[in-house]
Amino acid sequence: MILGAVLAGGRSTRFGSDKALAELGGRRLLDRAVETLASQCDAVVVVGRADAPAPVLPDRPRPGMGPLGGIAAALHHAGEAGFDAVLTCSVDSIGLWDATVSELAPAPAYCKSQPVIGLWPASAAGTLDAFLASDSRHSVKAFAERIGARAVVLSHIPANINTVADLIAAEEQSNGL
Repeated sequence: MILGAVLAGGRSTRFGSDKALAELGGRRLLDRAVETLASQCDAVVVVGRADAPAPVLPDRPRPGMGPLGGIAAALHHAGEAGFDAVLTCSVDSIGLWDATVSELAPAPAYCKSQPVIGLWPASAAGTLDAFLASDSRHSVKAFAERIGARAVVLSHIPANINTVADLIAAEEQSNGL
C-alpha cells in the first residue's frame, strides 16, 4: 500500500504569500496536489499545515526542517499505519501524471529534476531520523543517496510553482489545466 504525502509546510518566501492557497484554473494548489495523489495512492496526508482537505501531520522532528521534515513525518505515519511506501510531492508540483508511481517503483526512487517527488520505503524512517540528527547537509538528494534511491527521469516533468510569475505562466500555458 502506498501513502501519498503532500509537503505543504514551506514558508513560500519566493512566492510572497501562502502558495498552497494560490489558485490555478480556479482551484487551490493544495486541493490539486491532494487530488493528484489520491488518484495514485491508497490514502493521502498533508504535512506541515494545520488545515487541509486531507488528514494533516506536523513536520518531524519539528517545523523548519524543510522537505525532509515532511518526508520524515510521512514515513513514520506510513510505518505506523501499515503502508509500504510513501509517494511525496510538494504542494506546488503541478501536473503529476497518473503513471508517477509506476515510473518511480520500486522504492526508493525520486524525480531527478525535482527530488521532493519521490517514492520512499516506510522502512527508511529510522535512517531519515538519524540523518536529520547528524551534522550532514540535510538535502533530499543527500538522503536519497544515503538510502540508495534511484534518480528517475519522469516521462512528464510537473511544473514547479515557486513565484507568482511561475503561477501566471502555468495558467497561461495550461489554460487552467
